[in-house]
Amino acid sequence: MASVDALVRAADEFSVADVDLVGEPTAVTVAQRSLEESGLLLLGEVHGVRENPLLARALMQAFGLTGLALEWHEELAPVVEAFLASGTLADHWLLWPGDGRITAGHLAVLAERAAPGPLEVILFDGTIGTDWSWSDRDEAMARRVLAAAPAGSRTLAVAGNAHTPTEPTELGVPMGAWLARQRPGVREIRIRYGGGRYYNLRPRRFSPHGSRPRQVRLHQHNTLTLDLPDASEAVVPQQSKRWPPPARTEP
Repeated sequence: MASVDALVRAADEFSVADVDLVGEPTAVTVAQRSLEESGLLLLGEVHGVRENPLLARALMQAFGLTGLALEWHEELAPVVEAFLASGTLADHWLLWPGDGRITAGHLAVLAERAAPGPLEVILFDGTIGTDWSWSDRDEAMARRVLAAAPAGSRTLAVAGNAHTPTEPTELGVPMGAWLARQRPGVREIRIRYGGGRYYNLRPRRFSPHGSRPRQVRLHQHNTLTLDLPDASEAVVPQQSKRWPPPARTEP
């Protein structure tokens, strides 16, 4: 998907359909408590799965949420705002990383969610300078979420699943852990993919492990887990000639 017109057509053709989400009572209670205590609920995904925005939409419906935070660059905020207001998507180099965090399905779900009334969209990735670590980037993402989503709000924050754990990992201190230091009640939901395909810079396939889940189900399994039985490849914008961006030089 290498042009804005093609991306908008793909978004128009994307079927925004309800997901038959089964929520086990204990898991629903824990997720609801996360929203009540912190104003946030985290969703950890593997980028590039067609169903990801539909799962986010299902959680927003289940918990009555009108706030959605995405791991998109904050400089895209005016582009997204104009798209939701007019249906016109302006070209921007940050649309084209090809890693699957931005998909045609996301644009379709954003438009559908915004149509009946206000939708608070927060974009929390961004530029933090030249000398930074993985943990530094995640701390910066957490700061942007905290600034835009007050404790009294109810926001679903979606990121790659390396960023959503609420404790430090072998990679460092993820966004979820930084958030938990300021909002101790925040909890993570991790999507468990039973199999299928996804697109992250190129087409990929999930390696099978364990028994494949039979339904889309939110349950408590160590952490909160959202089962997706079978993943399909998303329509992902990618322009290799525009990504990675050219290095900036000081004047």
